[in-house]
Amino acid sequence: MSSIPTVRSAIGIHKTGDFDVLEIITLPLTVGGGDIVVKAEWLGVNFIDTYFRKGLYPLKEFPAAIGVELAGTIVALPKDETVLEDPDYKRRGFTVGAKVAVGGAAVVGIHSDYASVPWKVVHVLPPNVSTRTAAAALSQGLTVVTFIEEAHKVQKGETILVHTVAGGLGLLFAQLIKARGATVIGTTSTKEKAELAKAHGADHVILYKEEDTVERVLELTNGVGVDAVFDGVGKDTFDGNFKMLKRKGTLVSVGNASGAVPPFAPIRLVEKNLKLLRPTVGNYVFTAEEFFHYASELFDLVANGSLEIKIHKEYPFTAEGAIQAQKDLTGGHTAGKLVIKVTED
Repeated sequence: MSSIPTVRSAIGIHKTGDFDVLEIITLPLTVGGGDIVVKAEWLGVNFIDTYFRKGLYPLKEFPAAIGVELAGTIVALPKDETVLEDPDYKRRGFTVGAKVAVGGAAVVGIHSDYASVPWKVVHVLPPNVSTRTAAAALSQGLTVVTFIEEAHKVQKGETILVHTVAGGLGLLFAQLIKARGATVIGTTSTKEKAELAKAHGADHVILYKEEDTVERVLELTNGVGVDAVFDGVGKDTFDGNFKMLKRKGTLVSVGNASGAVPPFAPIRLVEKNLKLLRPTVGNYVFTAEEFFHYASELFDLVANGSLEIKIHKEYPFTAEGAIQAQKDLTGGHTAGKLVIKVTED
């Protein structure tokens, strides 16, 4: 452990608030007996980072680091002998120097140059998947592969609506929903983003600033509606979803990009016997086996070219870089994933 630092530099906050509360802070690097220490190369930027920054999701204490996704190189393995002898641990193939992705239910606050994390949320990458790609793929990729299997199991022949289909998450939804043989309807803001979404599997793309989304979806489905909606927008699109779902349809509330959905009466589901879920990927990859299963599926898809990971922009590992990344993400001007470069991969 002599080569492992005792402190880490992290993107974090001393209080919740607007973009300007983000800064580079120094925190202890606390290593547990079952932890793997990873030297970060790339960080993935996600909407959940903004939720912690604003206080929508609570943090336990301050100062606090943010971030739930990184990729880099293993620099130290667990010291706990019971962990090292665990058959599930052994099958992962962890070695010092291995390139890995880190994320999942148990990690918040890992946007730092070093991270000490439970071994269960670390995944060794296939040889042809870079840490840059992995940092862009893990969080959103796990969300998509779990949500289309467990939140609503997408079937061949279904019609699925994906809001903000040209974003990092939306492009992954489009590709994998299409791969299952379903028809993909997406919403986005510009013609350029619409073309990008179509190139990634969307069959129909609605320009929500120019068209009435509800009217257009009903037109495309001959008045029947869609089998499921994956909605990462939240407050602004929530009510319209009920009009676009068919009888016995499923609304999967994926995120809160426009703000949290206000409380509503469950009796609203009665009209069409609708199902409503507000899942988090962390509860689908909660156990070591679940994380390994879905991470393996995800990176196999990336490695064999079945899933393209589009990176929109890179940012420096500075307070200014973190602030600009969150501004760009929430400003609706991105098409693909945002990543922060820590070191060379």
